[in-house]
Amino acid sequence: MSFIVAIDGPAGTGKGTITKIISKDMGLINIDTGATYRCVALYTIKNNIKIEEKYKIIENLPNIHIDMKNENGEQTIFLNNEDVTKQIRSREVSQIVSQVSSIKEVRFAMVDVQRNLAKGKDVIMEGRDITTYVFPNADVKIYLDADENERARRRYEEMIQKGMEISYDEVLKNIQIRDKNDKEKEIGALKIAEDAIYVDTTKLSIDEVAKRVKEIIEEKRKKFDKNEWNKFEKINDNLYI
Repeated sequence: MSFIVAIDGPAGTGKGTITKIISKDMGLINIDTGATYRCVALYTIKNNIKIEEKYKIIENLPNIHIDMKNENGEQTIFLNNEDVTKQIRSREVSQIVSQVSSIKEVRFAMVDVQRNLAKGKDVIMEGRDITTYVFPNADVKIYLDADENERARRRYEEMIQKGMEISYDEVLKNIQIRDKNDKEKEIGALKIAEDAIYVDTTKLSIDEVAKRVKEIIEEKRKKFDKNEWNKFEKINDNLYI
């Protein structure tokens, strides 16, 4: 039996950072769903496939093999047995990943990858459609949000720290374009699930967001453990009838 924590939200809300913290502190396996789409985007770049050539991207999906390994809270992403953890965060990949993930055949393929990676495990997953499409029956559903200007500031500072040359205005524009693309996707569009808990991170520090998310998970997990124990007792009672 698996316990699944699903976190959705737009770019720059701190989903990735929060997921890593929670994974390490609460013993949940972190499955970075966004990384699967980034792997597809990186593959297209490495193989000189243009974003307009959707048929080529679709044709090559069977050739894309993704794996993830988590050790001591650190995640390593493999694309066809190559460590691409850093490569998938490049500027070039970031510029096309939203368009790549908008291709429905890509989404179908990656959702299968994500579900297989989570089978029989206690996991935490973040993305754009985890609570609504990938795992609509997740045990915990959280939607992280923040003002677009604050999200742009966070992403800009993150990219500058990594030595990338980019302006704040360019980052803001990319976020606005990505938000629009994510919300208008034919399949797996970004939206708030009816039963998701909404958390606005605009004025919260990473520690404050992590604390709030932990509280939500702990409360849900207590109910989950109680329900599992009740099922166990019922099964044992039936054995002696």
